[in-house]
Amino acid sequence: MTTMTAQTTQVYQVFVKASPEAIWEAITKPEFTRRYFYGTALATTLEPGTAFDFHYADGSGLAVEGSVVESDPPRRLVHTWHALYTPELAAEPHSRVTWEIEPQEEGYSLLTVAHDRLESSPKTAEGVSGTGWMYVLSALKTLLETGRPLAD
Repeated sequence: MTTMTAQTTQVYQVFVKASPEAIWEAITKPEFTRRYFYGTALATTLEPGTAFDFHYADGSGLAVEGSVVESDPPRRLVHTWHALYTPELAAEPHSRVTWEIEPQEEGYSLLTVAHDRLESSPKTAEGVSGTGWMYVLSALKTLLETGRPLAD
């Protein structure tokens, strides 16, 4: 897995022993996101221009709001990102997240996540760098490869 520090474009890559279709489902279905994305459930239709929101599991509101920019299942998904879980993050403008899934030999896929447009969002850049996206991707990989969440 690769990572960059809190910069205006951050790129993360991980090989996952799963098909692009399985990874796509894990990224886009709330029954999966609850198990690896800090307990949040994704709500989206995946249609460009519609919401791409992560809701707290307890129903207390939104953790992240955004909208779908591009959806090309099961290869590419682009959405905006606006974290709401602290007042400092909520005050910053939207950034963008791009998920790319490339099939590899022997049942593996390369998952690349690029988080960009962070120039005016230094707190967001800091928050998602390092362990932020690394945890999400590690947890997604663990769930898909073992059937069990990283943490119960």
